[in-house]
Amino acid sequence: MKTVKKAIITDAGFASRYLPITKTLPKAMVPIGAKPAMQLCVEECVAAGIEEIIIVATPGTMAREIYDNYFHDEAKNVEALLAKQGKAERFEPVKEVLDFPKVTVIEQDASLPYGNGSPIVSAKEFVKDVEAFVVLYSDDLIFGKSDVKTLIEAFNEHEDAKAVIAAQEMPEEVWHKYGMIALKDNGTLSHIVEKPETPDKSPSNLTSYGRYLLTPEVFEYLIPSNTGLDGELWTVDAITRLAENGDVIVAKSEGKWMTTGDPKNYFMTLLEYVFEQTDYGDEVCEVCYNRLKEKSK
Repeated sequence: MKTVKKAIITDAGFASRYLPITKTLPKAMVPIGAKPAMQLCVEECVAAGIEEIIIVATPGTMAREIYDNYFHDEAKNVEALLAKQGKAERFEPVKEVLDFPKVTVIEQDASLPYGNGSPIVSAKEFVKDVEAFVVLYSDDLIFGKSDVKTLIEAFNEHEDAKAVIAAQEMPEEVWHKYGMIALKDNGTLSHIVEKPETPDKSPSNLTSYGRYLLTPEVFEYLIPSNTGLDGELWTVDAITRLAENGDVIVAKSEGKWMTTGDPKNYFMTLLEYVFEQTDYGDEVCEVCYNRLKEKSK
């Protein structure tokens, strides 16, 4: 079995679609129920056996301090107060966070170009000597089986893989919003078509999103001088280069992928969480149903 024990989780942008709240709060700290989105990503890694997580935060903000506080501060004053009030059980979720495997928070290197590849490059020193590592974009949440687990399983089945990317089948009406996967004859990745203008320009119904398993070889192509569309440093460009020189496995997700990339999709993701993973989902569903009935009158 190959050893995959490290993960990089990125939240290094300015999240302008969420302003003004992201002026102060990192986007992946927005709540999904009583947990921030970032914690759900960490839990996905933990469920797959990851032992060290590197969170890459936005430079020049309070993001690094906020994440460090969340994952490392023991909040003894809160624990003591709750114990005094006879509500010690309310502190248990905090203990669960403090018991996570090693979480290291760094800032993205501000000298790097804009782009979703730059947070990964910023964490290179933590993963350059491992056999492989996992990357999660904190915009993307998975409900059901951990995508990280699926990626690792696929990696163990393909000894010579340069990388593994998660994929999910999506309906035609949304293909223009995402990176669509083109496959080689052997079923591995050929390339990714970003946001095809029309359905006929999409090579398949498989969408790529922010769940990757990469080998350190990716850093041969994920370098500041290799910018692509709009002058940005794109992770998929480097993955495509890997695919030109070996097999990049496409692993279909066994969970449900949802994005929090903008306020509307965030709310849809929040509803999914409430409906499926809380004890008050039925009540919320009833309120929504009654509201629709009122609007239809």
